[in-house]
Amino acid sequence: MTKAREQQSLQSPDAADFDFALPPELIAQAPLTERTASRLLYLPAGSDDCREWRFDQLGALLHSGDLLVLNDTRVVPARLFGRKASGGKVEMLLERILEPRLALVQLRSSRSPAEGSELNFEGGAKASVEGRQGPFFLLRFDTDLHAFLETHGHVPLPPYIERDDALGDRERYQTVYAKHAGAVAAPTAGLHFDEALLARLKSSGVKSVAVTLHVGAGTFLPLRAEQLASGRLHAERIVVGEDVCRAVVATHERGGRVVAVGTTVTRALESAAAGGALQPFTGETDLFIRPGYDFRVVDALITNFHLPASSLLMLVAAFRGTAAVMSAYRYAVEHRFRFFSYGDAMFIERPVVS
Repeated sequence: MTKAREQQSLQSPDAADFDFALPPELIAQAPLTERTASRLLYLPAGSDDCREWRFDQLGALLHSGDLLVLNDTRVVPARLFGRKASGGKVEMLLERILEPRLALVQLRSSRSPAEGSELNFEGGAKASVEGRQGPFFLLRFDTDLHAFLETHGHVPLPPYIERDDALGDRERYQTVYAKHAGAVAAPTAGLHFDEALLARLKSSGVKSVAVTLHVGAGTFLPLRAEQLASGRLHAERIVVGEDVCRAVVATHERGGRVVAVGTTVTRALESAAAGGALQPFTGETDLFIRPGYDFRVVDALITNFHLPASSLLMLVAAFRGTAAVMSAYRYAVEHRFRFFSYGDAMFIERPVVS
Protein backbone atom coordinates (compact mmCIF):
# COMPACT_ATOMS: atom_id res chain seq x y z
CA MET A 1 0.00 0.00 0.00
CA THR A 2 1.23 3.48 -0.80
CA LYS A 3 2.63 5.40 2.13
CA ALA A 4 0.08 7.80 3.63
CA ARG A 5 0.43 11.27 2.23
CA GLU A 6 1.05 14.39 4.26
CA GLN A 7 -2.36 15.55 5.45
CA GLN A 8 -1.83 19.28 5.24
CA SER A 9 -3.87 22.01 3.64
CA LEU A 10 -1.36 23.09 1.01
CA GLN A 11 -2.17 25.21 -1.99
CA SER A 12 -1.45 23.74 -5.39
CA PRO A 13 1.82 25.37 -6.54
CA ASP A 14 2.02 27.35 -9.75
CA ALA A 15 4.79 25.74 -11.81
CA ALA A 16 5.53 29.10 -13.42
CA ASP A 17 6.83 30.37 -10.08
CA PHE A 18 9.62 27.78 -10.28
CA ASP A 19 10.71 28.43 -13.84
CA PHE A 20 14.05 30.05 -14.68
CA ALA A 21 16.16 30.70 -17.74
CA LEU A 22 19.10 28.32 -18.04
CA PRO A 23 21.72 28.67 -20.78
CA PRO A 24 22.19 25.19 -22.30
CA GLU A 25 25.96 25.35 -21.86
CA LEU A 26 25.50 25.28 -18.05
CA ILE A 27 24.00 21.78 -18.18
CA ALA A 28 26.88 19.51 -17.19
CA GLN A 29 27.40 16.81 -19.81
CA ALA A 30 30.11 14.88 -17.96
CA PRO A 31 31.44 14.60 -14.42
CA LEU A 32 34.53 16.42 -13.20
CA THR A 33 37.71 14.37 -12.87
CA GLU A 34 37.48 14.47 -9.07
CA ARG A 35 34.16 13.89 -7.32
CA THR A 36 34.83 16.50 -4.62
CA ALA A 37 36.06 19.18 -7.05
CA SER A 38 32.61 20.64 -7.69
CA ARG A 39 31.54 24.05 -6.46
CA LEU A 40 29.23 24.35 -3.47
CA LEU A 41 26.73 27.19 -3.12
CA TYR A 42 26.03 27.76 0.58
CA LEU A 43 22.79 29.27 1.92
CA PRO A 44 23.38 29.82 5.67
CA ALA A 45 20.57 29.75 8.18
CA GLY A 46 20.75 33.42 9.08
CA SER A 47 21.04 35.01 5.65
CA ASP A 48 19.77 34.67 2.10
CA ASP A 49 23.13 35.81 0.72
CA CYS A 50 24.81 33.12 -1.36
CA ARG A 51 28.33 32.10 -0.41
CA GLU A 52 30.64 30.14 -2.70
CA TRP A 53 32.58 27.17 -1.37
CA ARG A 54 34.11 24.00 -2.80
CA PHE A 55 32.59 20.63 -2.04
CA ASP A 56 35.82 19.40 -0.49
CA GLN A 57 35.33 22.14 2.14
CA LEU A 58 32.08 20.57 3.33
CA GLY A 59 33.67 19.57 6.63
CA ALA A 60 33.89 23.24 7.62
CA LEU A 61 30.11 23.55 7.29
CA LEU A 62 29.31 20.46 9.34
CA HIS A 63 29.66 20.10 13.10
CA SER A 64 30.75 17.25 15.32
CA GLY A 65 27.54 15.45 16.23
CA ASP A 66 25.75 16.19 12.98
CA LEU A 67 24.23 13.23 11.16
CA LEU A 68 24.64 12.73 7.40
CA VAL A 69 21.82 10.65 5.96
CA LEU A 70 22.77 8.99 2.67
CA ASN A 71 20.72 7.16 0.05
CA ASP A 72 22.42 3.82 -0.59
CA THR A 73 20.37 2.86 -3.64
CA ARG A 74 22.34 1.46 -6.56
CA VAL A 75 21.63 2.49 -10.15
CA VAL A 76 20.98 -0.42 -12.48
CA PRO A 77 21.94 -0.27 -16.19
CA ALA A 78 18.30 0.37 -16.97
CA ARG A 79 18.24 1.40 -20.66
CA LEU A 80 17.82 -1.07 -23.51
CA PHE A 81 17.66 -0.60 -27.28
CA GLY A 82 15.78 -2.84 -29.66
CA ARG A 83 13.18 -3.13 -32.37
CA LYS A 84 9.49 -3.86 -32.69
CA ALA A 85 8.36 -6.86 -34.72
CA SER A 86 7.63 -4.38 -37.53
CA GLY A 87 11.29 -3.38 -37.53
CA GLY A 88 10.85 0.06 -35.98
CA LYS A 89 13.36 1.17 -33.35
CA VAL A 90 12.40 1.18 -29.69
CA GLU A 91 14.17 2.41 -26.57
CA MET A 92 13.26 1.14 -23.12
CA LEU A 93 13.92 2.83 -19.79
CA LEU A 94 13.10 0.74 -16.74
CA GLU A 95 10.82 2.20 -14.09
CA ARG A 96 10.87 -0.84 -11.80
CA ILE A 97 11.11 -4.61 -11.86
CA LEU A 98 7.91 -6.16 -10.51
CA GLU A 99 8.88 -9.82 -10.88
CA PRO A 100 12.06 -11.46 -12.25
CA ARG A 101 10.61 -11.29 -15.78
CA LEU A 102 7.99 -8.54 -15.42
CA ALA A 103 8.74 -4.82 -15.47
CA LEU A 104 7.14 -1.39 -15.64
CA VAL A 105 8.97 0.72 -18.23
CA GLN A 106 8.97 3.80 -20.39
CA LEU A 107 9.11 3.11 -24.12
CA ARG A 108 10.16 5.52 -26.85
CA SER A 109 9.38 4.74 -30.46
CA SER A 110 7.83 6.36 -33.50
CA ARG A 111 4.50 4.73 -32.61
CA SER A 112 3.53 3.21 -29.27
CA PRO A 113 3.57 -0.59 -29.43
CA ALA A 114 0.16 -2.22 -29.08
CA GLU A 115 -0.77 -4.61 -26.30
CA GLY A 116 0.34 -8.12 -27.22
CA SER A 117 3.11 -6.97 -29.55
CA GLU A 118 6.64 -8.32 -29.24
CA LEU A 119 9.86 -6.35 -28.76
CA ASN A 120 13.35 -7.67 -29.54
CA PHE A 121 16.22 -6.12 -27.58
CA GLU A 122 19.93 -6.01 -28.31
CA GLY A 123 21.56 -8.90 -26.49
CA GLY A 124 18.82 -11.38 -27.41
CA ALA A 125 16.00 -10.77 -24.93
CA LYS A 126 12.41 -10.66 -26.10
CA ALA A 127 9.47 -9.03 -24.35
CA SER A 128 5.73 -8.86 -24.90
CA VAL A 129 3.62 -5.80 -24.11
CA GLU A 130 1.03 -6.77 -21.50
CA GLY A 131 -0.63 -3.40 -21.01
CA ARG A 132 -0.29 0.17 -19.75
CA GLN A 133 -0.20 1.84 -16.35
CA GLY A 134 -0.48 5.58 -16.90
CA PRO A 135 2.60 6.71 -18.85
CA PHE A 136 4.32 3.34 -18.36
CA PHE A 137 4.18 0.02 -20.24
CA LEU A 138 4.04 -3.42 -18.65
CA LEU A 139 6.55 -5.77 -20.31
CA ARG A 140 7.02 -9.50 -19.77
CA PHE A 141 10.50 -10.76 -20.69
CA ASP A 142 11.65 -14.23 -21.69
CA THR A 143 14.65 -14.03 -19.33
CA ASP A 144 15.60 -12.80 -15.87
CA LEU A 145 15.66 -9.03 -16.31
CA HIS A 146 18.12 -8.22 -13.51
CA ALA A 147 20.79 -10.45 -15.02
CA PHE A 148 20.11 -9.31 -18.57
CA LEU A 149 20.40 -5.63 -17.67
CA GLU A 150 23.68 -6.14 -15.85
CA THR A 151 25.15 -7.66 -19.00
CA HIS A 152 23.44 -5.74 -21.80
CA GLY A 153 21.90 -2.64 -20.23
CA HIS A 154 23.14 0.92 -20.70
CA VAL A 155 23.67 3.48 -17.94
CA PRO A 156 20.39 5.47 -17.83
CA LEU A 157 21.85 8.94 -18.23
CA PRO A 158 19.17 11.65 -17.93
CA PRO A 159 17.63 13.08 -21.13
CA TYR A 160 19.42 16.41 -20.73
CA ILE A 161 22.83 14.69 -21.08
CA GLU A 162 23.08 14.72 -24.85
CA ARG A 163 25.53 11.92 -25.44
CA ASP A 164 25.62 8.15 -25.32
CA ASP A 165 26.67 6.54 -22.08
CA ALA A 166 30.36 5.65 -21.79
CA LEU A 167 32.21 3.01 -19.80
CA GLY A 168 33.19 5.57 -17.17
CA ASP A 169 29.55 6.36 -16.43
CA ARG A 170 29.14 2.91 -14.85
CA GLU A 171 31.33 4.15 -12.00
CA ARG A 172 30.65 7.91 -11.96
CA TYR A 173 26.85 7.78 -12.25
CA GLN A 174 26.91 5.86 -8.97
CA THR A 175 27.67 6.92 -5.41
CA VAL A 176 30.70 5.36 -3.75
CA TYR A 177 28.38 3.94 -1.07
CA ALA A 178 25.76 2.46 -3.43
CA LYS A 179 24.53 -0.87 -2.07
CA HIS A 180 20.96 -1.90 -2.94
CA ALA A 181 20.19 -2.18 -6.67
CA GLY A 182 16.92 -0.69 -7.83
CA ALA A 183 17.32 2.92 -8.97
CA VAL A 184 17.16 4.06 -12.58
CA ALA A 185 18.49 7.52 -11.77
CA ALA A 186 21.29 8.42 -9.40
CA PRO A 187 20.73 10.25 -6.09
CA THR A 188 22.97 12.94 -7.50
CA ALA A 189 23.83 14.89 -4.35
CA GLY A 190 25.77 11.83 -3.26
CA LEU A 191 27.93 11.79 -6.39
CA HIS A 192 30.16 14.51 -4.86
CA PHE A 193 31.41 12.30 -2.02
CA ASP A 194 34.48 10.08 -2.25
CA GLU A 195 35.82 7.68 0.37
CA ALA A 196 38.46 10.15 1.56
CA LEU A 197 35.92 12.91 2.27
CA LEU A 198 33.62 10.50 4.09
CA ALA A 199 36.56 9.33 6.20
CA ARG A 200 37.53 12.92 7.09
CA LEU A 201 33.97 13.73 8.12
CA LYS A 202 33.81 10.61 10.29
CA SER A 203 37.08 11.46 11.99
CA SER A 204 35.77 14.96 12.78
CA GLY A 205 32.75 13.55 14.61
CA VAL A 206 30.15 13.66 11.83
CA LYS A 207 28.09 10.48 11.92
CA SER A 208 26.33 8.85 8.97
CA VAL A 209 23.50 6.43 8.32
CA ALA A 210 21.68 5.31 5.16
CA VAL A 211 18.12 5.06 3.92
CA THR A 212 17.15 3.55 0.58
CA LEU A 213 14.96 5.25 -2.03
CA HIS A 214 14.95 3.65 -5.46
CA VAL A 215 14.69 6.61 -7.83
CA GLY A 216 12.29 5.86 -10.68
CA ALA A 217 12.25 7.07 -14.27
CA GLY A 218 9.17 9.10 -13.38
CA THR A 219 11.48 11.67 -11.81
CA PHE A 220 12.28 12.95 -15.32
CA LEU A 221 8.68 13.20 -16.49
CA PRO A 222 7.11 16.70 -16.53
CA LEU A 223 4.76 17.46 -13.67
CA ARG A 224 1.17 16.81 -14.68
CA ALA A 225 -1.76 19.05 -13.76
CA GLU A 226 -3.35 16.29 -11.70
CA GLN A 227 -0.16 15.91 -9.65
CA LEU A 228 -0.11 19.62 -8.90
CA ALA A 229 -3.77 19.55 -7.95
CA SER A 230 -3.72 16.36 -5.87
CA GLY A 231 -0.37 16.77 -4.15
CA ARG A 232 0.63 13.24 -5.17
CA LEU A 233 3.73 12.28 -7.12
CA HIS A 234 4.81 9.07 -8.83
CA ALA A 235 5.43 6.41 -6.19
CA GLU A 236 8.95 5.36 -5.25
CA ARG A 237 10.02 2.55 -2.95
CA ILE A 238 11.73 3.48 0.32
CA VAL A 239 13.33 1.71 3.26
CA VAL A 240 13.88 3.64 6.48
CA GLY A 241 15.27 1.30 9.12
CA GLU A 242 15.16 1.27 12.89
CA ASP A 243 18.84 2.26 12.95
CA VAL A 244 18.02 5.45 11.07
CA CYS A 245 15.22 6.35 13.45
CA ARG A 246 17.45 5.81 16.49
CA ALA A 247 20.25 7.88 14.96
CA VAL A 248 17.91 10.77 14.13
CA VAL A 249 16.46 10.85 17.64
CA ALA A 250 19.94 10.70 19.22
CA THR A 251 21.17 13.49 16.94
CA HIS A 252 18.36 15.86 17.89
CA GLU A 253 18.72 14.99 21.58
CA ARG A 254 22.40 16.02 21.54
CA GLY A 255 21.65 19.22 19.61
CA GLY A 256 23.06 18.02 16.28
CA ARG A 257 21.56 18.47 12.85
CA VAL A 258 20.10 15.88 10.51
CA VAL A 259 21.70 16.63 7.14
CA ALA A 260 19.92 15.00 4.20
CA VAL A 261 22.20 14.18 1.27
CA GLY A 262 19.71 14.83 -1.48
CA THR A 263 16.02 15.36 -2.08
CA THR A 264 15.57 11.58 -2.18
CA VAL A 265 16.74 11.27 1.43
CA THR A 266 14.51 14.19 2.40
CA ARG A 267 11.50 12.54 0.78
CA ALA A 268 12.24 9.21 2.45
CA LEU A 269 12.70 10.66 5.94
CA GLU A 270 9.71 12.95 5.78
CA SER A 271 7.54 10.15 4.38
CA ALA A 272 8.52 7.90 7.28
CA ALA A 273 7.51 10.72 9.64
CA ALA A 274 4.13 11.35 7.98
CA GLY A 275 2.32 10.04 11.05
CA GLY A 276 3.93 12.71 13.24
CA ALA A 277 7.03 10.90 14.50
CA LEU A 278 9.78 9.18 12.53
CA GLN A 279 9.11 5.45 12.39
CA PRO A 280 10.71 2.56 10.49
CA PHE A 281 9.01 2.07 7.15
CA THR A 282 9.36 -0.13 4.08
CA GLY A 283 7.01 0.51 1.19
CA GLU A 284 6.11 3.19 -1.32
CA THR A 285 5.74 6.93 -0.99
CA ASP A 286 3.91 9.37 -3.24
CA LEU A 287 4.60 12.35 -0.96
CA PHE A 288 4.84 15.66 -2.84
CA ILE A 289 6.81 18.14 -0.71
CA ARG A 290 5.99 21.66 -1.83
CA PRO A 291 5.93 25.15 -0.26
CA GLY A 292 3.87 25.15 2.91
CA TYR A 293 5.11 21.73 3.99
CA ASP A 294 6.10 21.47 7.67
CA PHE A 295 9.41 19.58 7.87
CA ARG A 296 9.65 17.16 10.80
CA VAL A 297 13.09 15.57 10.43
CA VAL A 298 15.58 17.37 8.17
CA ASP A 299 17.63 20.35 9.39
CA ALA A 300 20.03 20.90 6.47
CA LEU A 301 20.10 19.75 2.87
CA ILE A 302 22.84 18.95 0.37
CA THR A 303 21.44 18.98 -3.14
CA ASN A 304 22.26 19.55 -6.79
CA PHE A 305 20.61 22.16 -8.99
CA HIS A 306 17.31 20.90 -10.38
CA LEU A 307 15.21 21.26 -13.51
CA PRO A 308 12.95 24.31 -13.86
CA ALA A 309 9.37 23.83 -12.62
CA SER A 310 10.21 20.37 -11.22
CA SER A 311 8.96 18.68 -8.07
CA LEU A 312 12.56 18.54 -6.80
CA LEU A 313 12.98 22.30 -7.09
CA MET A 314 9.65 22.74 -5.29
CA LEU A 315 10.95 20.53 -2.47
CA VAL A 316 14.04 22.71 -2.10
CA ALA A 317 11.86 25.83 -2.14
CA ALA A 318 9.66 24.32 0.56
CA PHE A 319 12.75 23.68 2.67
CA ARG A 320 14.27 27.14 2.44
CA GLY A 321 11.65 29.47 0.95
CA THR A 322 10.73 30.09 -2.68
CA ALA A 323 12.15 33.62 -2.89
CA ALA A 324 15.52 32.64 -1.39
CA VAL A 325 15.89 29.53 -3.54
CA MET A 326 14.93 31.20 -6.81
CA SER A 327 17.33 34.05 -5.99
CA ALA A 328 20.07 31.47 -5.38
CA TYR A 329 19.32 29.85 -8.74
CA ARG A 330 19.62 33.20 -10.49
CA TYR A 331 22.96 33.69 -8.71
CA ALA A 332 24.09 30.23 -9.82
CA VAL A 333 23.23 31.00 -13.45
CA GLU A 334 24.95 34.39 -13.32
CA HIS A 335 28.09 32.89 -11.76
CA ARG A 336 28.19 29.97 -14.16
CA PHE A 337 27.57 27.04 -11.84
CA ARG A 338 27.13 23.65 -13.50
CA PHE A 339 23.59 22.28 -13.40
CA PHE A 340 21.80 18.95 -12.94
CA SER A 341 23.11 15.42 -12.37
CA TYR A 342 26.82 15.91 -13.09
CA GLY A 343 26.76 19.54 -11.95
CA ASP A 344 27.60 21.48 -8.80
CA ALA A 345 25.88 21.36 -5.41
CA MET A 346 24.20 23.44 -2.73
CA PHE A 347 24.36 23.27 1.06
CA ILE A 348 21.17 24.73 2.51
CA GLU A 349 20.40 25.30 6.17
CA ARG A 350 16.87 25.75 7.50
CA PRO A 351 16.11 29.46 7.93
CA VAL A 352 16.21 30.96 11.41
CA VAL A 353 12.69 31.38 12.76
CA SER A 354 12.38 34.65 14.64
